[in-house]
Amino acid sequence: MNHLLFDRSSGRIGPNVFARLQTTQLLHSFGPAPGFRFDGGERGTAVRDDEDGSVAADPASTLWAHQAGVNALALERFDGRILVSGSLDASIKIWDLEQCGNPSKSHTYKPVAQITRSNRAHKFGITHLSFYPFDSAAFLSTSYDLTLKVWATDRASLSASFSLGSKVYTHAISPIASHLLVACGTQHPAVRLIDLRSGSNVQSLSSNAGAILATSWSPRHEHVLATGSVNGVVNIWDIRRASGVIGMLDKEDNLGLYYNGLLDRNTGKTRFRASAKAHSAPVNGLTWTDDGAYIVSAGHDRRIRCWDAATGKNTLASYGPSIRNSQLASVPMFTSPVGLTHPGEELLFWPNETEILVLDLHDGHVITKLRGTGPTISGVRSTNGSQRTVRNRITSIVWRGAGGGGGSSGVCMGGGNMAGAIYSAHLDGQIRAWTPRLEGDDAEDEDEDTVDGIGEERARKRKALDDIFRGLMGRKITFT
Repeated sequence: MNHLLFDRSSGRIGPNVFARLQTTQLLHSFGPAPGFRFDGGERGTAVRDDEDGSVAADPASTLWAHQAGVNALALERFDGRILVSGSLDASIKIWDLEQCGNPSKSHTYKPVAQITRSNRAHKFGITHLSFYPFDSAAFLSTSYDLTLKVWATDRASLSASFSLGSKVYTHAISPIASHLLVACGTQHPAVRLIDLRSGSNVQSLSSNAGAILATSWSPRHEHVLATGSVNGVVNIWDIRRASGVIGMLDKEDNLGLYYNGLLDRNTGKTRFRASAKAHSAPVNGLTWTDDGAYIVSAGHDRRIRCWDAATGKNTLASYGPSIRNSQLASVPMFTSPVGLTHPGEELLFWPNETEILVLDLHDGHVITKLRGTGPTISGVRSTNGSQRTVRNRITSIVWRGAGGGGGSSGVCMGGGNMAGAIYSAHLDGQIRAWTPRLEGDDAEDEDEDTVDGIGEERARKRKALDDIFRGLMGRKITFT
């Protein structure tokens, strides 16, 4: 850090380069922040997996965000202040991340509002949550009860409800469009488009690719939508066109959609190879980089692929054999905001079952692995005597950019750095926070002080430096 400051002060590097070098360093240094906890108010005794493989009670842990397990998270993108979580028991809780007065100290968050299971609310587990794109005053939820619902954030009250007639795995709303269409992925092989303005199901995008597990709108073109299905197919749609599909991503094609498509001279339309598949197994993860330049897909074949959004070609980035993905549910992932790193050095954050992998987006190598996500087998023994034990895994992750915003840069929780923070949802009922480790972090020093007597040596050196500093500052120095 000192040499960067010297290069910046001497003019060898400009302010933009300095900022990118610093944020890149911070992005590579994420670690757990156990001081930030979420208490949903439910009581019981935690169940953990012992070292010998047996399951035993853990009376030390008694806080849960949702005792039944957290299945979905959403963070509003403007101030990054309001976090919404959804549970397997159909409940939804709203959290204010600015609740703590000093973000550099430990804090236990309490929900500011909650929505419990009822006939008017959801009846079964929450599958996906998202905020209204232009205002944090509303958010959307989908559930296994076949419905999409719109909620008023400040009152935690229901604004609208849509019955889709099929189990809903995911939904997406464009971050830039004015059409306010919600694309819903369900058990039905057609993508359902719900218009929030008219309150009607205005369109279905039909295909023979099976149930839709992933949907994602382009952040650059408001009418372009990507969907992933159980048959391994990723379709690119233009919702203005009658035929709908404008491309199919093909794992065997590193040339792009132009070569993938065949022109039918009789109709003048483009026919795509029926065998074109992005993955050899169900596709349950889709995201775009926030400049719309790349699409990232993930499937049950334990592969992540990066695609050039302009041409549709497979960039052939290899993310290695350590990718784990086996759940028949939408898996959220995200890329680091463009501008935080140098061009071509963006990072991909992937929830790898029981850890978060930070990967280089363009060549696929692992930058770091975020661990400390709780026991492999976890659960709870509630106060009424019932016990639930599950295989713990990460179900959702969200990015809190600096200044709070979901996709911006600036100051955020955890010491005011420019790299943001991550929140992850877990089936053990916890919401966990992850923040960059700042150079010279006091917590890091304390951790190191507890290992193999390093603390005594560090204290001795620190005392020597303090003595020298005090000696110089307490003595008047004159120059002749």
